[in-house]
Amino acid sequence: MLGGSGCAVSSLCLGTMTFGVETDESGAHAQLDRFAEAGGTMVDTADVYGDGRSEEIIGRWFASRPADLTEPVVLATKGRFSSSPSDAPNGAGLSARHLTRALDASLRRLGRDAVDLYQVHAYDPLTPLEETLRTLDGFVRVGKIRYWGLSNFTGWQLTKAVHLARALNAAAPVTIQPQYSLLARQTEWEIVPAARAAGLGLLPWSPLGGGWLSGKYQRDQRPAGATRLGEDPDRGMEAYDRRGTDRTWHVIDAVQKVAQDRAVSMAEVAIAWVTARPGVSSTILGARTTNQLETNLRAAGLRLTSAETAALDAASDPHPADYPYGELGADQRARTLPDGH
Repeated sequence: MLGGSGCAVSSLCLGTMTFGVETDESGAHAQLDRFAEAGGTMVDTADVYGDGRSEEIIGRWFASRPADLTEPVVLATKGRFSSSPSDAPNGAGLSARHLTRALDASLRRLGRDAVDLYQVHAYDPLTPLEETLRTLDGFVRVGKIRYWGLSNFTGWQLTKAVHLARALNAAAPVTIQPQYSLLARQTEWEIVPAARAAGLGLLPWSPLGGGWLSGKYQRDQRPAGATRLGEDPDRGMEAYDRRGTDRTWHVIDAVQKVAQDRAVSMAEVAIAWVTARPGVSSTILGARTTNQLETNLRAAGLRLTSAETAALDAASDPHPADYPYGELGADQRARTLPDGH
């Protein structure tokens, strides 16, 4: 389910950030076809994916396919960032002006009267949160969106949004979309507990850690060829020199062992792990090709044992050493003396 809503979704979601950038339209439609045929019911996009091309490609897929294939799809998109420099200075953020224009543009590209889930792509410190919440509530009331969610919010930002929405008697968020994987478990320190306490469903993105957990990168061998890091070794948070730490290789070794013991791919193991985490509604898969998607979809049928999960948990534990998350914080919270600080 999408958090506390009444909307059911498949355990795996098709992410479409590659559409119109790394995946051409025919390849994207092939992915959508295969995902829907496999029983997948949630598709996630954003207005900035391919500068709007992802939404356009999805819109043409909806228009060209029979209703029995498209009707079950729960469609999600996002707004927050600018897709055109000419939009400045009001062409980004979570203001009423920008969100209204962004949503209308997304609906045009998608060829839809409404989207099931509209997500604010990141927090906006310049716009009063009340303005954002009233705008989103208005979208729900007029039927442009059915639910709304958060993406890339911290724990305190999530909590503030939930409680302010309730105070305003406005529609509250039902989901949050964070980065979450065996390589990004810091999400569990604040975001996961805050989401679960508020009844929000988690939609993890990058469950393979930018491809690292698929096993395609090797120690002491810089990526080459037709891979994301082969083409751009300094690519964002997944850059080889940034992510190629001893901890990362330790986690990869643990995933590889489980995969070998179960005779499945490393990608299946990594996706199955995050999909089974408490509070997860649907795990977002990102693939450049239908073959990659096919491998990832097999994770839906994989159930890790308690021993396998424990081994992966131990290998991937980020071991926070300092207050408030590590032993110092745990000890402090356990103190019962009235003068404890």
